[in-house]
Amino acid sequence: MSMSDPIADYLTRIRNALHAKKVRVDIPASTMKKELTRILKRQAMIQDYILIEDGKSGLIRILLKYSPQGTSVIEGLQRISKPGLRQYVGKDKIPRVQNNIGFAIISTSQGIMTNFRARKLGVGGEVLCYIW
Repeated sequence: MSMSDPIADYLTRIRNALHAKKVRVDIPASTMKKELTRILKRQAMIQDYILIEDGKSGLIRILLKYSPQGTSVIEGLQRISKPGLRQYVGKDKIPRVQNNIGFAIISTSQGIMTNFRARKLGVGGEVLCYIW
């Protein structure tokens, strides 16, 4: 199956699993998706993740996080830069998400990072997605 936008697929799989109140979701692995998952874990948006080798590219098993009331910790996921229309920002135009309640994930020359870290390092890049 060819996929034109693997990041949108990644976000959609997580969104669908959250709506279905699943405990975990398996996503085909890639370097970019592993970095996105690492950032989600560091920002406490997921419980944990496991990398599973399957002889091909592997799988990322994400253990989703819910509040004691049963609502998901992740309220929203939005793809910003798309293959047909890339969205780049300079270091002075790094976006704030939901008045700093959420965060943006930005692909910079120094790696994939949150908008907070990019602002601190003074680098711009491609805005991949918003998460709140």
